[in-house]
Amino acid sequence: MLADVHCHLDETFFKDDVDKVIENAKKAGLKAIVPAGVDPKTNRNALLLGERYPGLVYPALGIYPPDALKRELEETKDGFSHYDVDAEIEFISQNASKLWAIGEVGMDFKDGTDFPEQERIFRKLVELAIKIDKPLIIHSRKAEAKVIDILETYNYRRIVMHCFGGNHNLVQKIRDNKWLFSIPTSAVRDQHFQKIIRETPLFQILTETDSPFLSPFKEQRNEPANVVETVKLIAQLRNMAEEDVVGRLWKNTKVLFRI
Repeated sequence: MLADVHCHLDETFFKDDVDKVIENAKKAGLKAIVPAGVDPKTNRNALLLGERYPGLVYPALGIYPPDALKRELEETKDGFSHYDVDAEIEFISQNASKLWAIGEVGMDFKDGTDFPEQERIFRKLVELAIKIDKPLIIHSRKAEAKVIDILETYNYRRIVMHCFGGNHNLVQKIRDNKWLFSIPTSAVRDQHFQKIIRETPLFQILTETDSPFLSPFKEQRNEPANVVETVKLIAQLRNMAEEDVVGRLWKNTKVLFRI
């Protein structure tokens, strides 16, 4: 009963073999895959995947800071189109019944420049998640302290910190707030995430791949089936049987998403 609570299965990365990737996930024991949207194109792709693979793929729709995403897309030569952010937030709201979460959302001080607009968008999405009562899947890049400060003003508990790279004082804040960490598969070679695994109560941990990124295997494209590598790592670091880890993590998934 495994879950990948954050991945990107967009056509850009999985155009020709998404069926095989989904089949690999089934064989690995996955019962839930949550593809995340970051803009209009990827939001609609996440919805289509949910329709195509019912009972396994459950979309999350979000808006990553457009000013930061612009640079990222230009660097990958994937293009960039300007869009009406508020209209997209309304689109997400209209599709609330099809979603498992709002995500990925957050702030990016590394690649972005318009921080007031980032905060405006982020707050609107947090407020939407609260309104429709869905979990928030958060990505903060060089903006971890700011994002935590904003989230603490809302007193909302259904929060997942995706691939959290902030310092361990901030990690402790997240623990104290009873939010969750989704641990990427790259944790197999990342001491920061291994420390989080060792020191965080297991009820605050979930698994993700961030596919096609953060693979546990160097120079290989990541895919949801690889969450098994994170389970093995958690079992090793916590001195637990793998089946006990799987049971606890699946319970966390059920509680967060209310399934």
